Amino acid sequence: MEGHSRMILHLYIAGRFLRAFGIVLAVFVAILLPIDMADQLRRIGSDQGFGAVLQLALLNLPRSLNGLMPLFVMLATLVLFLGLARTSELVVVRAAGRSALKSAAAPVVTALLIGVLSLLILNPLVAATARQYDLTLARLLGEETRTVSVSRQGLWLRQGVGSEQTVIRAEVTNGDGTHLFGASFFTFDADGQLLDRMDATEAVLNAGAWTLTEVRRWPLAGSSNPEADATALATLTLPSTLTAEQIRDSFGKPETVPIFELPGFIRQLNDAGFAALQHRTWLQMQLSSPLLLAAMVLIGAGFTMRHTRFGKTGVMVLTAILLGFGVVFIRRFAEVLGETGQLSATLVAWTPPIAAILLALGLLLHTEDG
Repeated sequence: MEGHSRMILHLYIAGRFLRAFGIVLAVFVAILLPIDMADQLRRIGSDQGFGAVLQLALLNLPRSLNGLMPLFVMLATLVLFLGLARTSELVVVRAAGRSALKSAAAPVVTALLIGVLSLLILNPLVAATARQYDLTLARLLGEETRTVSVSRQGLWLRQGVGSEQTVIRAEVTNGDGTHLFGASFFTFDADGQLLDRMDATEAVLNAGAWTLTEVRRWPLAGSSNPEADATALATLTLPSTLTAEQIRDSFGKPETVPIFELPGFIRQLNDAGFAALQHRTWLQMQLSSPLLLAAMVLIGAGFTMRHTRFGKTGVMVLTAILLGFGVVFIRRFAEVLGETGQLSATLVAWTPPIAAILLALGLLLHTEDG
């Protein structure tokens, strides 16, 4: 009977937490959507119409909500425990012999489940909508959408010089895509007709040009026997509009790749010669996100699991929010260190939430002793 009562109490607190989370989420959707629509209107102009602005804002909304998930969980925790304290329900729970840790168990487990569901459902949704957002925005602005892709056949690049387009394939490359090995260059005219092909042992991207080494060139347009007309050159300079920054940015953000496909995509990048630091760090960050949400609950509980008659409620709420923002800031700073290769991706992703959980547990135990 006692176990049944405990289960009912846990379900009640979890239900209150989910209701608070839903309210916070709805409020932020109502705030973020008009703000994002105004930003999209500034970006694409009023000539595209209201429909295009609304479409871009809706496509960008899941990405914004996913990034703010720790804040939502923190605010839901504050709403939950402040509400329980205001109605004296928290006092009754504590008087019944429930410790602070046991009282916080239900929202912590609920936050972990929210984090897992976010990985399984929201993450693929964010990836799909983020890709569609980038494509739609590029189409509305009249920009090219992609310069680089990676497949099992190696690295593929595309560049345009004047009216000609050149497609480049390389078996292996260096970390930033500026030094290609086993490269093939296919040149097309404005009508899409293949003009020639060049194979090079190495190709190095310098300022405004590719420098090809040990080149063999086949003229394919206007030649009845391209193999007989082929020429061999020790070096060749080919104009280029690509830069190392464009090649790096053309892979897109890691959030555009669903978490189920991300390990395979990282392997493809590694096989092509890229370090994939940003993608590896993003993968570990996503996997550790449920722990971060649990840490937000414990931090919020540590400052609000007290009766309102003790006063200083505003100070406690502000302290909890600032501490939560501090944890997120440290995590983002650690993410930068992971993306630049200064620290391992596993270390920067898992250390901040685990440290925050231990800190919050210490605070709760101190509150319990007090």
